Amino acid sequence: MVFSYYHRLTAKQRRIYEASDRVEAIPLGSAVEFAAEVGRLQSALESEVRISVERATQALADQLTRRFGVRTVRVRVLERRPSSRYGELHGLYEVENARSQPVVTLWMRTVQRRQVVAFKTFLRTLLHELVHHLDYEWLKLEDSLHTEGFYKRESSLLHQLLDSATDSASVSRD
Repeated sequence: MVFSYYHRLTAKQRRIYEASDRVEAIPLGSAVEFAAEVGRLQSALESEVRISVERATQALADQLTRRFGVRTVRVRVLERRPSSRYGELHGLYEVENARSQPVVTLWMRTVQRRQVVAFKTFLRTLLHELVHHLDYEWLKLEDSLHTEGFYKRESSLLHQLLDSATDSASVSRD
């Protein structure tokens, strides 16, 4: 299945889209080693302290980029999401050029109610931006497009990390 915008792409963009769509998972191997960082991120978000959330998010991003042998990203966590008539912005992946360090920006509070976003939503947003990074750095795609494969890669990472955190928590309670 292709998304509707596929038909507006150039031949080169279609090849990138199709290459992206073929990769449906990003295997972490032993995801258990990420459980502590995932737990720290959840605790930091619950604390509602922006700098703590930023540090915990950076630590998890560093661990994930090391796992895949790609350059690190700089994580910025800001308070309230920006919005426009199109909706709220949850996250942003930016890179100035091939030599500059990519930046992932995330927002920890909703626009209307200014509430801290749910942990799974925040984690999924981080992973969404990291999948863009992995598309360029790990899969060596020329562009990072929102394909069905892209969203499956994002979900595969999310489920592995959440499962590892759940498994770790149940083991530590025994």
